[in-house]
Formats: sequence, C-alpha cells, structure tokens
Amino acid sequence: MVLDKLKKFDIVFDSAEVDCPPVYSSGDVVSGRVLLELSGESRVDSLKLHAEGFAKVHWTESRSAGSSTAYTQNYSDEVEYLNRREVLLQADNGEVTVLTAGRHEFPFSFLLPEETLVTSFEGKHGSIRYWVKVKLHRPWARVKKLKKEFTVIEPIDINTPALLAPQAGTKDKMARSWYRNFGQVSVTAKIDRKGYTPGEVIPIFAEFDNSTSKSIVPKAFITQTQTFIARGTMKQKCSVVATLSGDIVRARCRETWHGRAIKIPPVGPSILPCRIIKVEYLLKVCVDVPGTSKLCLELPLVIGTIPLHPFGSRTSSVSSQYSVNLEWLRMAIPEQPEPPPDYSSVVTEEEAGQCSNTLVPQLAEDLSGIMERPLMAFVQEFRFRPPPVYSEIDPNPQPVNMRPRCMTC
Repeated sequence: MVLDKLKKFDIVFDSAEVDCPPVYSSGDVVSGRVLLELSGESRVDSLKLHAEGFAKVHWTESRSAGSSTAYTQNYSDEVEYLNRREVLLQADNGEVTVLTAGRHEFPFSFLLPEETLVTSFEGKHGSIRYWVKVKLHRPWARVKKLKKEFTVIEPIDINTPALLAPQAGTKDKMARSWYRNFGQVSVTAKIDRKGYTPGEVIPIFAEFDNSTSKSIVPKAFITQTQTFIARGTMKQKCSVVATLSGDIVRARCRETWHGRAIKIPPVGPSILPCRIIKVEYLLKVCVDVPGTSKLCLELPLVIGTIPLHPFGSRTSSVSSQYSVNLEWLRMAIPEQPEPPPDYSSVVTEEEAGQCSNTLVPQLAEDLSGIMERPLMAFVQEFRFRPPPVYSEIDPNPQPVNMRPRCMTC
C-alpha cells in the first residue's frame, strides 16, 4: 500500500538561524520545503499548498427566557488576512507522477500581503493565527494532510512623535462616611512617554495629597485588556501584569514619587488595527480612599516591538534621564517580586462591573467563525534599552528630598 511507503511527511520553513523558527511581517517572503521520504516507489496525483491567516473569536453566553427556559447564545466572527494557493507537484496531462524511493523536497515561496497584517495572538476567547497546509493526493489512498503555523509580528516603532509624547493627568476624590465628608485625596502622575517595549522600566513621577484623617497607600499597576468583538457585542478579559507599592502617606500629608520604577514584563505587543481583537495596556496609579471606592488615575500605554533609539527624540522632562537609570530598577523592584494582584483589587467597582463578562452593544454584524483548537499564550521577547550618551546626563543635578511633607508642618 502507498501509506506504508510514506515514511516522512513534513514542512520546513527557511530560517537564517538553525533551530530558530522564523518570524515574518507584512511584505515578507515566506519560503520553505515540503519533505517526502518514501520507502519504495510511489504514485502521486498531486501535492498542493494552501497558506491562510485568520483572526477568529468565539464564546458562549447562557440566557434565560423565563423561569423554566434557558438557552445558550453563541458569538463568533472572523477576519481573513492571508489566502495563497500553490501547486507543488501535478502532471500537466492529469496523469499520476511516479516518485522513486528515497527523499524528495518540494520548495515553496509566497509573498505576504503588503497591507498591514496583525500580530499573532492567542487569547481566552480568540486568536490570530497564520499557517501553511499541505495536501498529498494519491491513487486509492486517503488524502494526507499536514499543517504548520508560523508567527507574524507587525513592528510597532515607539520612536514616533505620538508614542514619545509625555502622558500626565490629575484626579481627586472626596472621602465620605454616610453624609459626612472627611477630606479629599488627589493624585497627579506623569510618565515621560506613551510607548515602551517589554523589559523597559517606566519611571513614574507622581504626587499624592492626603487631606483626610486616615493613612493611604499609593500603588501603581500595569494592566492588559483583551477585547473580543462579535455580532455587535464585546467581551473583555482584564488582568494585571505588573505592580508597584509605595510608602504609607499619613493623614494630612503629601508624598512625592521622583521616578519610582515599574518594570514591564515579557508581554505581547499592543494590537490595535484588528477589527475583532484588541490588546491594550494602561498604567494605573491608585489609592484606596477611606469610606469610598478606589481612586485610579489611568495613563495609556502602547507596548511596541522596536525599542527607543539612544539618539532619538527626547522630551523636555528630566524624567527621560531616569528611564535608563538601572539604579531605580534595583531600588524599586526586588529580585523575587510578588505576583500581581487580581484585577478586581485594582479597578473601581464601576470598572469591575464593566470587565466582568459584560456585553457592550457595538455595530451589529452578521458574521461567523469558530475556533479550531485550544489556545496558548503568545509572549514577546524583550530587550533592555542601551544606556544614554554622555551628553544626555544632566551636568547640574538637583538634590531630591524623598521624605513626605506634612501639610501641618
């Protein structure tokens, strides 16, 4: 039988590094070989290749239609990014091709679309995957199929004006108990830019003004929000990927962060251009306000793939000096950091209600698509940024008082 003669059937992608799978982006050429190893002479009708790329989402919701009636609602959608076909072996006259015993290689090559693709992703309710599928047709035998995925990473260069712009904000909240006010808590925070890459340290410049009669503890978190959209509804998965705790701010006192550092772990890059899947990041500077909900100031982040150029544009803030100072890393981050807290402990009650399996109406669309296999996590490799050049060091550094200032002093 022909099946007995097929000893090996494999897809191998061409790679510049041995034992290192290649990574592609839009406009790249994907090349490789289909390997056949036969123990004897075999007859083959055709050998065909199909390259595909899809973003797919799928989840279910239980619905109640009355006291005794329940049903399950399915939400699915998909977006196609790649569809290429190629015939690797087929006789022109339609007759079979006889392959001798031994090893046979069939090269393939195709161009990824020039328009922007979307980075490969694996999430709880959706994925973005690219693969090559090969079918071997033989007389009087079942079609032999083989599928192998490849990774696409669309570059995000943080050396752009929009991602180099400083991010800042102010927020306050009144501490209450029943109908009595106990003072106000305010938070002001700033970071030197919006774009970062995994492995970098974000220096946080913040001021916490506690006018209440109770102590508060400032904290900072980096959160990731995965958004899945299908049939006019949206489902989100929110998680904390990094955390930083500050010192206690006593009653009627003020605390200042002069570049307190929080490190970005090895997470995947931001995904923004996809219509049905988005991955977004936020830096949250928070305090628990006595007698009321948590006060959180949110600063948007974009996690990129191309790190900051050492001679790139600099902001006017001196905070850019701290972004490459590893002393802040050693001071603020322990060798064995504690795991990040649950997302519910970071957000306010209103935000928690929005992210806990809620459905938000969007533009209605009647599209469908299903997941094909279990999901896995995609992690982006990170690198440290290079140190600053000598000309970037402040020749006249000013001393900084790190002790909290009490308003009663």
